[in-house]
Order: sequence, then structure tokens, then C-alpha cells
Amino acid sequence: MNRYPLWKNIFVVFMILMGLIYAIPNLFGESPAIQVTPTKSTSKIDPALLAQVEQILQKEKIAYDGIYLDARGVKARFANTDTQIKAKDLLQANLSSDYTVALNLLSRSPDWLRSIGAKPMYLGLDLRGGVHFLLQVDMKAALDKAAERFVGDFRTALRKERVSYAGVTREGQTVQIRFTSAAELAKARKIISNQYPDLTLKDSANGEDIVLSASLNAVEQKRIQEFALKQNIQTLHNRINELGVAEPIIQQQGMDRVVVQLPGVQDTAKAKEILGRTATLEIRLVDEEKSDAMTLEKAAQGQAPIGTDAFKDREGRPILVKKNVVLTGDYITDAGPGVNGQTGQSVVNVTLDARGARVFQQVTRENVGKRMAILLIEKGNTEVVTAPVINEEIGGGRVQISGMANTQEATDISLLLRAGALAAPMDIVEERTVGPSMGEENIKRGMHSTLWGFAAIAVFMIVYYMVFGGISVLALGINLLLLVAVLSMLQATLTLPGLAAVALTLGMAIDANVLVNERIREELRSGNTPQASIHIGYDRAWDTILDSNVTTMIAGIALFLFGSGPVKGFAVVHVLGILTSMFSAVVVSRAIVNWVYGSRRKTTHLSIG
Repeated sequence: MNRYPLWKNIFVVFMILMGLIYAIPNLFGESPAIQVTPTKSTSKIDPALLAQVEQILQKEKIAYDGIYLDARGVKARFANTDTQIKAKDLLQANLSSDYTVALNLLSRSPDWLRSIGAKPMYLGLDLRGGVHFLLQVDMKAALDKAAERFVGDFRTALRKERVSYAGVTREGQTVQIRFTSAAELAKARKIISNQYPDLTLKDSANGEDIVLSASLNAVEQKRIQEFALKQNIQTLHNRINELGVAEPIIQQQGMDRVVVQLPGVQDTAKAKEILGRTATLEIRLVDEEKSDAMTLEKAAQGQAPIGTDAFKDREGRPILVKKNVVLTGDYITDAGPGVNGQTGQSVVNVTLDARGARVFQQVTRENVGKRMAILLIEKGNTEVVTAPVINEEIGGGRVQISGMANTQEATDISLLLRAGALAAPMDIVEERTVGPSMGEENIKRGMHSTLWGFAAIAVFMIVYYMVFGGISVLALGINLLLLVAVLSMLQATLTLPGLAAVALTLGMAIDANVLVNERIREELRSGNTPQASIHIGYDRAWDTILDSNVTTMIAGIALFLFGSGPVKGFAVVHVLGILTSMFSAVVVSRAIVNWVYGSRRKTTHLSIG
């Protein structure tokens, strides 16, 4: 009557064993470390980099607990944070700008645990700390970028209205349109003032030409700067979501700074790279008429012809492209890595919005047989990724960017383009790993409250329910083990609110065992045999346990859906705790009871108080 079939016993033992394996990594703790990774994914990660880092550390006699090379770069562990920071400063001074040196925290878990995916759960800034960035937004660049957009918009508007002009150029944040006729200037002034009322227009003479200057007024400048800050914050949210960081904190500080806190981040070097990169895309036409050998040689020395810009491709060869930007990354709606079916090379598949698709189709239709350059701009450095010949008109808004060095670069660039271009470049002006914000004493108190609560429950249950109380406590311990294992497997971030949810879960989980034990007591008082009382007690208590836990889970799901930040962290642990408590309080505890009493042929008494 009170015996599980063999498969169910095996299942219970398997679940407990898996819980033990995946919860164990949390006991090993973490070491301060530094991580050296290439700034660009095209740079090689090889043993030579490992040897270089080792040589630098040994030369300055900086002791390290371990150093190794993995797919991300070189990682070195240290005994304390003072040595860690000293090593970081030393490596930054000795390594070239091609490498990023970042502070990190590495688990001390054995390699065999990591090989099966057993990792410790992340702890939030208020428990373990994380990484803190202070980013400075380049507002001047935001205004320059806005003025640059007006250059293309003015050309399009004047051509549409068939207004003759000599040229459109940008001087700082002022766009200048040259005319040879005052009548044409008057037409242009009327068109621009109607379409762009926030611009300040001014006439002037420049030799034989008449110049119409358009500049941003104070109100428009403030609006652009506010928009740049908001868009950058949204873009950072998107990029951090791509990184999979739980409970990030992204806040505006002042008029031009953003604070980013990433709790529980392990790969801080990758986070720094993704947040600090300002990859934007530009599509321009190659100036074929001026691309002779002599002109290219002069362009390589910084003497580009008027109306063109000289950039280098990935082979280091100069390419002359026209100043007029055909398309920018602002028109991108999606981007993803892929493989060219014919060549097998890594590519980035880009999808344009409706306006971008129309512009791209028109440009390719009008320039068949010419080359189009795709430029990637990062931190002020512009590189020609590829410059293919336009063989035919391209419609549909789908563009394939070739020239990627490998799959990793295609993935990284896709992430940056998909997350959205930054409205203005940002520099990391401060970076640090953050210790527990509430202090070690508060953390100890949080941990102690959970342990003392568990101990108090254990004493009460054993005194009141005797053997069945001990079984309930054992099941409660397994519940805590499974909850920690699930959080570790999900790589969830545990914060102080989450720790409170763990304590609450323990208190609620024991309720199910109390219901079962009281039901068994009632059956014994009704005159049923001990074996029948166990069977009926568990069966009849199940409906009540299910109802109470489902209603509590609904509240937890509501907290997750409508809450934010720490509230969501509490809700996640709370809901997972309900699931593990239902399993441990009913399935696991009954399995233990069956092992204790089910094997006995004749049971005359139950030790249940």
C-alpha cells in the first residue's frame, strides 16, 4: 500500500542527486580575477597572448593563483582585490589598445563541475556585487550627427521641388547651401522653413555664390540632446538584454551621463566591450572617377580630393568614397549572423525599414555596375567592411553584408546593429567592481535569518511530530537544495529580496507537511490502521496543498508580470520555491516515509506525536 514503484524511487533519488550536483558549486566561492580579451573579434586569441600576460606578471613579481586561456581570452585569478587591481593597471600599461583588460570574479568550482554545466548562481550587487560603469555621452557628436542628417534631407527636399543649388556642405553644426541665384535661394528658404521650423536660417555672400546657412536653435539643440540620452539608455537596455543580464540598473545621471550596474556579471570584459562599442553602419558610393593610383596614394597620405573621404578596407588598401551618405544604421530593423551559401563565409543579414528599402532600391537601380561601400564606424574609427559591385537593382529591404572575419564577428556586429545604434558615442569614464552595497554584516544577517528560521522550524517539527517531523525537516532541506540547484541551473541573480523569498519559501513549504501530518493524525484517531492512515493522509491532503500553492503562485506570477527590479527577483524565487516545495513536501517526503514504514510487514504504531 505504501510503496513506490521502482521507477518512482529511482526518479526521486535522481532528482536529489542532480540537485546536489548543481547546488554544490555555490559552496566554492569566487576569486578576484582579471580578464584580457581582444578589442576586435578579428584579433587572435592564442597561447602567445597567454605567454605575454604571464611574462608581464612575472616580470613585476605579481603572484597569481592560476592563469588559463579559454575561448574568450586570458583569465588570471588572484588572492585578493589589491593584487587584482595592481595587475589590471600593469597589464593596461603594457598591452596595446588591441586588448581590453577588465576586472572579473571567477568561480573556484572544479573543472569537472564546469564541464557538465554546473555553475554557481549569480548574486546581485547587494549580495556579491557586480560591475559598475559610468558612461559619458558625447553631446557635441549628437548635434554633429543631427546636422549631418540635414545635409541629405536638404538635398532630397530641394531635388524634389526642382530647386537649383551649387552644393550642400556642413561646417560644424551649421549646414550651408550655396546658390548662384537669389530667386532659387528664396525658394529654398521657403521650403526649408516650412519643413524644418526649428532651424535658424541666415543669408550671406561667399564670392559669387549666395549662401543659405541653417543652424539648430537652442530649443532644438536641447531636444536633440535629451533624445540622444534617452535613445542611448534604451539602446543600452537592448544590448544588456542581448547579454542576458538579470536585473540591470540603468539610470541617467545629470544631463550627459548614464550609470550602468550589472549585478552578478561574470564576463565583465564582454559587457564592457558591448556597452562601450558604438558601432554604426553607413552605406556610401565609391568614387570611381577619382580612384586612380596616384589619387589613392595621395589619399593614403591624408590628401583626399574634395567631395570624398578616404578610408581603408580590411586589407589596408585605401578606398575613396563620396561624402554623401546613402543610408545609415537608423534604418535597420533587424540584423542577424548567417553564412553565404555559395562561398561559405560569415555574413550579416540586415533588414531595412520601408523608407530605407525604398532609398536602397533607388540607389542600386541608378548605380548598376558601380561599387557601393559598406562602412562600419566604431569609436571614431571608420573601416570599409566590403565594397561590392552593384550587379542589379536590390529591392525588398534585405541586405547581406559580407567581409566578416569569422562567425563571432558576425554575431557581435549583428547584436550591435539589432540593439540599435547609439544616438551619440559614449565613453566609459569610470569602471569598478562593486562590493555588497548593504555591507557584509547585513548579508550575514540575511543568511543567518534563513538558517535560524530553518533551525527553529526543525526543532518545532521534531518535537511536535517526532519521526514524521524529522522526515518533514529532511524534505525541507531537500527542498532548499533543489531550489538552489534550479536557480543555479537557470543562472538566476539572487538579491536580498530573493533571499527573503527563500526564507518565505521555507516557512510556506513546511505548511504542506503540517497538513499531511495532521491528516494522518486524524485518520489514526478515526481508528484506521497506521498504513491506511499514511495512504489516506497523503491522498486527502494533496487537494488542499495544491489549492493553497496555486493561489500563492498566481500572486507570485502577478508580481513578476507587473513588478520591476527587486520585485521581479523576489517573484522568480518565490514561484520556483513553490514548485520545489510541492515536489519535496509530497513526493520526496512520502518516498522517505515509504522507505521507513512501507517496508515493514506489520506496523502497529506511528511516531507522529
